[in-house]
Amino acid sequence: MAVGELFLSAFIQVLFQQLASAATMALARREKVESHFKKLSQSLSIIQAVLDDAEEKQLMEKHVKLWLEGLRDLAYDLDDILDEITTQALIQDSKGIQHNKTSMVWKFIPTCSSYTPGALVSNYRMMSKIKDITNRLQSTANQRIQLNLRENLGVSSNRSSVIRLPSTSLVNESHVYGRDEDKEKIIEMLLGDEVCHDNVSVIPIVGMGGIGKTTLAQLVYNDRNVKQNFHVRAWVCVSEEFDVISITKTIYEAVTDMSSQSKDLDMLQVSLKEKLSKSKFLIVLDDVWNESYEKWDHLFRPFQFGRPGSRIIVTTRNDSVASVVGSPRTAYHMKLLTDDDCLSLLAQHARTSFDDKSELKEVGLLLVKKCKGLPLAAKTLGGLLRCKETKQEWQDVLNSKIWDLPEENNILPVLRLSYHHLPSHLKHLFAYCSIFPKDYEFDKNELVFLWMGEGFLEQPNVRKRKEDLGLEYFNELLSRSFFQRLSGSDSNFVMHDLINDLAQFVAGGTCYRLDEKMDTNQEYRVPEKTRHGSFLRHEYELFRKFRAFYQVQGLRTFLPMPVQNSLVWPPFYLSNRILVELVPKLHSLRVLSLSGYSITELPSSICNLIHLRYLNLSGTSIITLPDSLSDLFHLQTLSLRNCRFISKLPPTLGNLSNLRHLEF
Repeated sequence: MAVGELFLSAFIQVLFQQLASAATMALARREKVESHFKKLSQSLSIIQAVLDDAEEKQLMEKHVKLWLEGLRDLAYDLDDILDEITTQALIQDSKGIQHNKTSMVWKFIPTCSSYTPGALVSNYRMMSKIKDITNRLQSTANQRIQLNLRENLGVSSNRSSVIRLPSTSLVNESHVYGRDEDKEKIIEMLLGDEVCHDNVSVIPIVGMGGIGKTTLAQLVYNDRNVKQNFHVRAWVCVSEEFDVISITKTIYEAVTDMSSQSKDLDMLQVSLKEKLSKSKFLIVLDDVWNESYEKWDHLFRPFQFGRPGSRIIVTTRNDSVASVVGSPRTAYHMKLLTDDDCLSLLAQHARTSFDDKSELKEVGLLLVKKCKGLPLAAKTLGGLLRCKETKQEWQDVLNSKIWDLPEENNILPVLRLSYHHLPSHLKHLFAYCSIFPKDYEFDKNELVFLWMGEGFLEQPNVRKRKEDLGLEYFNELLSRSFFQRLSGSDSNFVMHDLINDLAQFVAGGTCYRLDEKMDTNQEYRVPEKTRHGSFLRHEYELFRKFRAFYQVQGLRTFLPMPVQNSLVWPPFYLSNRILVELVPKLHSLRVLSLSGYSITELPSSICNLIHLRYLNLSGTSIITLPDSLSDLFHLQTLSLRNCRFISKLPPTLGNLSNLRHLEF
């Protein structure tokens, strides 16, 4: 995937503040690297002055974009070096080592073993790293001249601010515009007398992503007449992975109000048949991608025993899917919204009334034409305009250069514009969410813990708890429609699939989802510049799947999905080689999750991960924790939820002075 717009201001600002802090400079003097740190600060200051101009010019100038990509990699490397030095200072201070004779950089003390002659190599390597990063950053700062990057002259940027949807059946009808006629037509098809395919009629709703297929199905599903005619109803979000057993199980649980642990398809389908044969049913299969008739035929078998008049609604983007599940004449193709309906939707999400602000309506009419009738685009644009109250601010959005860019990776310009106008401190928080698979339901507090573990919430001059700051940032993204709340939940959210695509685009090569990305030799490939890696958890995880991570020197995130898997028992198998050979070599890790795997112990070499801030062992078979865990001085979150076999914690755990969350 191509790299989207890069916005590094917030990251560079944090690094600059860290370098310029009194504590860091005192450490630099003590370790005799003060001159290097001053040069680093000077280079960062020069770069900061031209960042606004660079971030604007990257849209049209390829060389500027390449410069920003190089700067991003430099920033990650500098962050690692600063973290490593401050960590070693903490370690030495905790051991009462006197520094008045020899510099720490020159006597770099290993954290997990006694001093050996090999440690001296690490000393020179660290000094070499500092010199190298100083020279590279100076060179990058000097390149601003050739690129003709101008300093920010104090004019505030106009960007500054003050999915497949894993759906449920619930909908807020007051937020829906222009779908009354569609709703009536679908209800006519549901309540009509036409019967096909063994008493059951399948009605495909077809349309492009973001057009409102799910919303239309929700409107129909919750209609009073529909409820009266169908006493058995079920709603299933299917998505890309058409798992017949999982879908059947979800339908069974919905129509019986009973949970099932069975993985036996025959048993599930026989039980489902008995229930469906007694009533006229309505089942909604939302967001279907499967084009395999064989899989559909397997899923359909219990449905054919329903009472006459039973119906299945299938929402899909693909006409081929509609042909597999039904017939072309029963498919309902959705149309785009009118500009007037888009304008109403935009106003709803912008929280504005054109009756009170008629001067905005003129610009609003021009803006909705950019949405091209797509409800998601109008909704997202409304979220962007929510914090813009003047006609000039709306005009600035209308005149943005982004509208003139070609669509890349099917990313709509209106979505890119919404990202472009995010405050700098929110941009990398949103891009990080590209590690989530499509349709993934995430807990907002869990996401905040991950942001905190990655160091995204480090704001030296902000006197707020990181957790509170994270929730504040989360709510800012929510208000701009980057996240969507699951109905009936205060803490669970999703991203629409087009928003997920946007997150992947703007993250570029820094975030990578490992699954289903193999080469012709069936080996997984991971870009060398990847910093945050995630993957779907499988029942048997073999070493080969993760071999590609050896090539990734700066990996910060090793995260199986879902994030919390503590309720699944027994845990899944994880090759011991991953734990013993691979993980200890991922020296830059900030976030490590082994949740849901059948590991019984951690290797003592876990303490090599000196940058680690988040460790999730929930739902594992862990029996004991190594004493060396106390060497993870930066650890903030340790999750031990549903660890059934652990009976005590190491007494040295109290040494983790930065630990904020210990979960059982």
